[in-house]
Amino acid sequence: MKNIVKVFLFFGVFAMSSCELDYLDSPNEVTLASADPNFLLNRIQIDFADFFSGTSSRGGRVVRMYHQASDTYEISHQAVNQNGTWDAYSGMLQDIKSLKLLAEPAGFRRHLGIAKTMEAYILMTLVDTFGDIPFSEALDPQNFNPKADDGKSVYSAALALLLSAKDDFQATSIGTPNDYFYGNNVTKWIRLINTLQLRYFLNLRLTETAAATTAIQALITENNFLQTGDDFVFTYGISASDPDSRHPDFADQFPNGGGDYQSDFYMWHLTEGKKATPGDATDSPDPRANYYFYRQTGTNPTLEAELRCIGEFLPAHYPIDMPWCLPGSRGYWGRDHLDPQGIPPDGLRRTLYGIYPAGHAFDNNTPGPMSSARAGHEGAGIEPIMLAAFVDFMLAEVALELGIGTAKTLMISGITKHINYVRSWSLATKEGARITAFSSNTAFATKRAAYLTIVGNQFDAAATAKDRLRVIAREYWIALYGNGNEAYNLYRRTGLPDNMQLGQIPNFGSFPRSFFYPNDYVVRNNNIVQKADHKVRVFWDNNPPNFIN
Repeated sequence: MKNIVKVFLFFGVFAMSSCELDYLDSPNEVTLASADPNFLLNRIQIDFADFFSGTSSRGGRVVRMYHQASDTYEISHQAVNQNGTWDAYSGMLQDIKSLKLLAEPAGFRRHLGIAKTMEAYILMTLVDTFGDIPFSEALDPQNFNPKADDGKSVYSAALALLLSAKDDFQATSIGTPNDYFYGNNVTKWIRLINTLQLRYFLNLRLTETAAATTAIQALITENNFLQTGDDFVFTYGISASDPDSRHPDFADQFPNGGGDYQSDFYMWHLTEGKKATPGDATDSPDPRANYYFYRQTGTNPTLEAELRCIGEFLPAHYPIDMPWCLPGSRGYWGRDHLDPQGIPPDGLRRTLYGIYPAGHAFDNNTPGPMSSARAGHEGAGIEPIMLAAFVDFMLAEVALELGIGTAKTLMISGITKHINYVRSWSLATKEGARITAFSSNTAFATKRAAYLTIVGNQFDAAATAKDRLRVIAREYWIALYGNGNEAYNLYRRTGLPDNMQLGQIPNFGSFPRSFFYPNDYVVRNNNIVQKADHKVRVFWDNNPPNFIN
């Protein structure tokens, strides 16, 4: 671990007066006394979005939400690949520590509330990703070998931060922070904190069932979770200059196409999985498909030079009914899970990220190659960190697994809220006119109702509680597009959605129950030994080995 005190540069972070500098002070180093809590919080919020984006991408790839390259998990997720996430220590966590030292004595309680809420999320996510991590000895400039605390104790510290943040938001405060998320709406921040507590205890339901049940019941009784309009998202800009303020998925693909492949398996679930006759040429039952994905062509490739799997047989280790190679017949052009093949010149053919959440273009069933005329919302997308819809899906799982609430009602509510959110957010973008011309509100409502009927009937037909949870988890996974963190936790917690697409070779490695420690952390810390493999489980995951693949 890079256990050093972060050097804060002048430009873009702190304000300082050059006339007050001692001649022995470097003008490129800023002391805590010269720091401005407003600028510091600005930096924390931007870095928080970057942290979420990185961890979300990693989690989303292993659960088939996005394409996962390389042919094994071990090659895809080597220790050196994790170094960027570990920068949270020398970056955000150090900044938050500094902000606390400034804000607490000065009475900047709202600054503290925002910072502590983000700190709690960061710590929980680091535990969810790596397991045991430094906490009690972290950020000590005199200790270059901090020990790793057990994940449970770090989780407990995160919960304490959430409760402390709630107190900060309810206290008298001075100063008005630049709140990039809620515009200083304290009510929404408190609802977010309650929702993060629900998330916290939902992960603990496997190992601390009684305590988790009691805590969740209290939160349900309080009934102050995120509501429609409270969605916790980070919104990007449209500037392509340095630094690029656009959504990273858009910036990766514009203006020359290429970049990331979409996951064939995920696209299949959105476009084919619920059709009465899979493979026919009818439109997608899920209203969100045209928002999630943008096709550059409306027809499937026919040449092996364009897509190698066209000339290959279904892998021998695949079940006969497992989606493979192409999801349907309508030009959804992606890649299968753990497909390491070379890249043909298909940059202007493969399916791209759509209007939601990447801020590209809406797919109105008239596909065309990426171009300036098809820039869509120019990359002003969002990171869907915690949506109101997610609350209902979490509560639906609670209803089935802990016996609190009515599972089907909550699931249908979650689907409805999410479909409505995708639609309403997208209508407010530069693509709004194209969306309305393609589908009126009445037509959209009809399609949404048909989709809810399909899912409701599947839930009613489920013979066991596991089968009903299977429907809930699949629908939550679909609603989580853009949020791989929650999808990764869901998969380890429930093993669902199951029947996930396998890797392209029979022995495609061990699914990461946690990821390898970052290379920087292992090499620079004498107290740390690298994990033997990806099979090491985080503290709240007591599901058996080989539970998922």
